[in-house]
Amino acid sequence: MADKTAKIRPFQPGDADEKLFRFTVGKAQMEGLAVANRRSYIHPIFLAVWAALAAVLVQYLKWWPNPTLPWWTYLKPLPAFAAFLVPLMFIVDLQNRPSFEDEAQQVLHRQDMIDLQAYYSRSPSSGIWIFEYGSKFVGLLALDASLDAALDKTFSTNGTPAQNNAIKKQFSKKGTSQVATIRHFYVMEEYRAALAQEDLLHFAVSQAFTEDHKVKVIKGIDSDLDRWKEAAFTKCGFIVEKGLRSIGLFGWKVRSRGLTRERWQEIQKKAS
Repeated sequence: MADKTAKIRPFQPGDADEKLFRFTVGKAQMEGLAVANRRSYIHPIFLAVWAALAAVLVQYLKWWPNPTLPWWTYLKPLPAFAAFLVPLMFIVDLQNRPSFEDEAQQVLHRQDMIDLQAYYSRSPSSGIWIFEYGSKFVGLLALDASLDAALDKTFSTNGTPAQNNAIKKQFSKKGTSQVATIRHFYVMEEYRAALAQEDLLHFAVSQAFTEDHKVKVIKGIDSDLDRWKEAAFTKCGFIVEKGLRSIGLFGWKVRSRGLTRERWQEIQKKAS
C-alpha cells in the first residue's frame, strides 16, 4: 500500500534535492508570469480595448446583426472578436514577461544558490524544508537567518573560479542575525486548497524562533499575484511593512511583511 504520510523534512545534500530545489525555484518565479497573464485577460482595460477594436472592425465590415435576418447572422461579429484576441494576448505576455524574467534572474543568481547546503548551515535557525505527501513533492521553504540575511547579494555567471571561491569562503562565517529572511517559499497549486502552505510556513517559523533566540523578526515577500502566500502570511501573523515595487503590465504590488517574536509568541499562547 502506498505511503500517504505528510511530512516536512530538512534538505538533503545531493543531486536529488539540489535539482528539485533549483527547478522549483525557477518554476515559482515563472508561475507569476502565467498568473499575471491570466489576470490581464480579465482586466477591465484589456476587455475594453478588445471590445473597442472588435467593434471598429465590425462597423467597417458592416457585420452588425440585423433583426430582419435569420438568427445565425447574430454570429457574424464573432470573427472580429477572435481576430483581435490572440494578438492582444501576445502583447500582454510581451509586456509582462520582462519584469518576471528579471525577477527570476535576480533570484536564481542570489549567493545562496551557489552552495545551498553551505549557505543554509551557517545558523541553527536557517534551513531548507521540503514538504512531502508520501512520495509526492508538495512544497519547500528556505529561511535565511545568517549574518547576511538582510542582504540581497547576487553572483555573476561570468565570474572567474577565484571570484566564486571567494564568495564560497564567506559561507564559513557562522552566526545568527536578529532579522531572518524567507528566501524561497512555494507550494504546488494542487495542495494549496488543503492549506499545505500554512503548515509549511508555521513549521519553518517555529524552527527559526526556537533554534536560536537571537532571531527577533522574520521577513517575507508576497504580491497581489500570490493570494495563497498572502493568506498564509496573514494567518501566521505577518504584517505588511511596506510596498517594495510594482510588477507587470498593470502594476501588481510586491510587499514586504514581517513577524516579530513577540507577536508570534502571542499567537502561540492564543492557539494553545
